[in-house]
Amino acid sequence: MASLRTSALPSLIRARIPLLRHNQRRWAQVHDVRFLATHHDPKHVLDKYRAKLDQKAKSEGHQSIDSLKDAYQDKITDLRQKATTPITPDDPAAPQKPSAVPPPPPAAPSPLAEAAETSKKASGIKPLSAYLDVEKIRDLPAKEIEALWRLRHASSADSICAVIPLDTYQRIAAAARQNPQFILPLPRTPSAPSDSPASPEAGSEPAPESVGADIHFLQWGFHPPATAPSSTVPSGPQVNSHTSTVIFTQLAAYKLHGAYAQPHTTLTHHLDLAAETGLVLMHGQVMPNGGVSTSEATWLTSCLQRFYDFGGQAHGRKGELLRMFTQGDVQGFKIDELLAESEKL
Repeated sequence: MASLRTSALPSLIRARIPLLRHNQRRWAQVHDVRFLATHHDPKHVLDKYRAKLDQKAKSEGHQSIDSLKDAYQDKITDLRQKATTPITPDDPAAPQKPSAVPPPPPAAPSPLAEAAETSKKASGIKPLSAYLDVEKIRDLPAKEIEALWRLRHASSADSICAVIPLDTYQRIAAAARQNPQFILPLPRTPSAPSDSPASPEAGSEPAPESVGADIHFLQWGFHPPATAPSSTVPSGPQVNSHTSTVIFTQLAAYKLHGAYAQPHTTLTHHLDLAAETGLVLMHGQVMPNGGVSTSEATWLTSCLQRFYDFGGQAHGRKGELLRMFTQGDVQGFKIDELLAESEKL
């Protein structure tokens, strides 16, 4: 088994020191620039074209330019209204059109729907209604809901799913709130060399089943419910109070990129039907070409429950390792023990 260093663990838990920002003086000024409409003096225009207007008036039998303007007053008013723009106001003497009645304000959404929509946009989490018709299956027996949930994801090669009893999930979630980050090993097996014979010779020693493990970093997140809590939930503590997520990232990528590291697997826990059925529906999405297969992501998911279910599989040394990692106990936390405990059923 390849040796794994533990000296990098303190870097995962020490506080980040924010970078000092240097004050920068800016001497640029912002000026408000507006375009103004310019208007010519009408008397100047009249003097310029007076000779032509006199000729036009006499040819049409008018005594003066004023009588010519009176004859064309309706046409002038119509052309002026058509050429009116917001920056070129109409003649104050012209009749003004009545202003349009403003439309009524849109109806305000309900507080629950508005909160759910805001949460959905902020977290980017798909609600349970994106996978199942929640209202139609709400009254079905728990076994039928579990079968529908597994069938819904059976055809997707990059999806994993699970149905978790509510009491088990509540124990895991309580441990996750106190220990939101952890690392899990993924055992690796050696690949057979291309020039090796098809079958080992008699008396030869078999190759070891594993040569080490890849370490993966996980982080929990708790968000508001992706859908508004149902009004049919019995009185008492609200079960559908949140939606939790778990992201898995290779530890090497997390050490290199920090919060900007690309996760390879994301788990989402839906509590929409927990109050009626006692079930929490979990959906996992494995990123294609993320370096982890669907079966390996399933291993990490099952290993997650072994270390976080304090009332069940996480009793004893598993729970101690999780707490030591959170507390930054470098002396007590051992990678070899983590690997050994992860392989115990």
